[in-house]
Amino acid sequence: MHLLRRLSAANARLAASVAVGASLLASTAHADVPHPWQMWVQTPASPVAERMDSLHTLVLWIITIITIFVAGLLAWVCYRYSAKRNPNPSQTSHNTLLEVAWTLIPVLILVAIAIPSFRLVYFEDRTQAADLTVKVTAHQWYWEYTYPDAGGLNFSSYVVAADQLKPGQLRLLDVDNQVVVPVGKNVRVLTTSADVIHSFYVPSLGVQRYAIPGRTIETWFRVDRPGVYYGECNQICGNNHSAMPIAIHAVTEAEYAAWLVDAKKKFAANPAPDANRFAAIQP
Repeated sequence: MHLLRRLSAANARLAASVAVGASLLASTAHADVPHPWQMWVQTPASPVAERMDSLHTLVLWIITIITIFVAGLLAWVCYRYSAKRNPNPSQTSHNTLLEVAWTLIPVLILVAIAIPSFRLVYFEDRTQAADLTVKVTAHQWYWEYTYPDAGGLNFSSYVVAADQLKPGQLRLLDVDNQVVVPVGKNVRVLTTSADVIHSFYVPSLGVQRYAIPGRTIETWFRVDRPGVYYGECNQICGNNHSAMPIAIHAVTEAEYAAWLVDAKKKFAANPAPDANRFAAIQP
């Protein structure tokens, strides 16, 4: 009886552990963050990212078919035309039809790749119907965000130090002030830099634009579902390049309106960023 009770208790603990593990897996399966040993791109969360994913899949299929074809052709040629099977080598110097084929077919393949590529480049370049604008100014090593449509709301965003992370926050990805945008709205992004070249990169939203001193470069995104979407500066910009994360929080329109009210109060007297602040942060 005691043995049965112990087995029963052990089974109950095992079932509980499995349930907790399953719930954790379920909760992280849709997290908009990179996962350890991830082999594929992040789940697209915007129209631009969806088109990028489609182009990636198309090109992957094309290069896979080419690789298999070339490998098979090479194996067949090695077998069919080996010195053992052909002691007297062929004296053929050329084949007009074959030469036309191996010139024309690659051209057609490149055209098949180029057409959706150019369409994507123009699609992601800018939007003609922006619902709001966010200006992104890169600094060594933090981001500054300005909302021109919200009375010039302005704030800085720093990485959260490792010793200040709260439960659930991600090292080198979470920031003290997130970019907040409403779901389903076209967001125009204007990037520039105050010092060196940076790059504003959020993979799940299909956003990647250089931030160059003296220039303003435009792109856009529209978030399809609520959540937090992470990115990084992916242009080496100095000693603490790895500590320039981006966190974009997509919320409902009502939540966005409430955030704007609070943010205007919070950052009303936003002082100039402290140049020495980053020195105190240990990512």
